[in-house]
Amino acid sequence: MAGETLFVHFLGTAGALPTPNRNPSCVLVRRGSDTLLFDCGEGAQQQMMRLKTGFVVDAIFITHWHADHYLGIFGLIETMSFNGRTEPMTIYGPHGVEKYVDIIRQLTPRIPFPLHAVEMADGDVAIFDGYAVMAFKTYHGMESVGYVLEEDMRPGRFDREGAIALGVKPGPLFGKLQRGQSVTVERDGETVTITPDMVMGERRPGRKIVYTGDTRPVKNRNDLLMDADLLIHEATFDEEEGAERAREVWHSTAREAGEVAAAVNPKKLALVHISSRYTSSANHVKDAKEVFDGEVVAPNDLTTVEIPYRDA
Repeated sequence: MAGETLFVHFLGTAGALPTPNRNPSCVLVRRGSDTLLFDCGEGAQQQMMRLKTGFVVDAIFITHWHADHYLGIFGLIETMSFNGRTEPMTIYGPHGVEKYVDIIRQLTPRIPFPLHAVEMADGDVAIFDGYAVMAFKTYHGMESVGYVLEEDMRPGRFDREGAIALGVKPGPLFGKLQRGQSVTVERDGETVTITPDMVMGERRPGRKIVYTGDTRPVKNRNDLLMDADLLIHEATFDEEEGAERAREVWHSTAREAGEVAAAVNPKKLALVHISSRYTSSANHVKDAKEVFDGEVVAPNDLTTVEIPYRDA
């Protein structure tokens, strides 16, 4: 797992209606060679072309069944078919995902690759190589979930000087210890076993991304959402114009997103799903910063954020 890159590409950051500068919801996460889509609004393919990400998508995670979050899948499936894809693909989503995938099959009867549906409810987990994606309940006036992508724990730091002091010579034995294997060395005429715990520090957390989809503020899952490297939270309205409207239509204001961030302590908060009524997101960022001391951004479409490994 060590050395895997982790990039977040914001393909669509608009609210329910697209604007000349913002497409409907779509976030592409690329971890190493894996590519996941979180929601897939219309126009996602063009955004993928603009960022030159290609169309090799391993899985799609849908948060809820409002059209601005899934209409792009139909065209993407067609393009994958034209490109000769044969590898299976899974679409994850809340209740109703099986019906949705059946509709895709009916409208595109000659899909040349297996297309699977997996229903995700609060606490359900999809396991991948080196990381997992967990669903959590959100509050949008309908069946809806958000997702947490979290990497497996990493090995602790290797104590090079300590290993040498124990008689381990630099070379292949170092690698074995770092991979969790014990080694034997000759020391003072005796064969001595050196175990990984003698030269490895405590295990370190992997990286973590939280994506809420559309929702009122989620304030009862701090255990799951805590300490993310990136919290992607919807912020449809700013506080001045939209606080009452947000409650009416099961959305969040930027200030409410900031309040969630203040409670769960991400390294960075990204505000998305900006209503088409706004020509600038400056007030959104200002509102969130009033209650959250960490970094706040309102990414434009085609913004890319790299998630580095933590230094711990």
